[in-house]
Amino acid sequence: MNGDENPELWAFLASLHPGEILSGTVAAIERFGVFVALDDGPDHPVFPGVGFITIPELSWRRIDAASDVVRVGQRVSCEFLQFDDWNGEARLSLRAMQPDPFAVFAEGVTVGRALHGQVTKVVPFGVFVRVADGIEGLIHLRELTELPVETAEGILQVGDELMVVIAEVDLERRRLALSPARRP
Repeated sequence: MNGDENPELWAFLASLHPGEILSGTVAAIERFGVFVALDDGPDHPVFPGVGFITIPELSWRRIDAASDVVRVGQRVSCEFLQFDDWNGEARLSLRAMQPDPFAVFAEGVTVGRALHGQVTKVVPFGVFVRVADGIEGLIHLRELTELPVETAEGILQVGDELMVVIAEVDLERRRLALSPARRP
């Protein structure tokens, strides 16, 4: 697709600036993202909408499907990220319209603070523990046991509750390192 085929669409997309807020209606939900029919600007010649939100840009939280966040016909306001000149669409972010829950959490905690948590996932290199709504941290395998083991399976299970201590907060990478709280 190029500007010669649809000059009105190209002119509209070229007029947008990163950070600009665009409103529209969710036109279609696909497994790879959401099409948004924008209030301003032309229709898209091929897609259900000129605006497009990728799955990671829908929410700060991990989601299984776009339908967990939006529904067809829903009104949305999104931040314009960039002009996708391959598809002739405006890439949008719905999550940019809400505060990052990780940043909010990080402002209120310090390294060394003990928190109550629940195991949400067991992976070969450790376990993920939810310590607040939408906030998970990793306890690395080496923190779980002094015994030489290859995997975290069998040490803790999904649903187990435990006290943890914040070992590191990496705001830039949005990562939280945890250690199990040692009992005296």
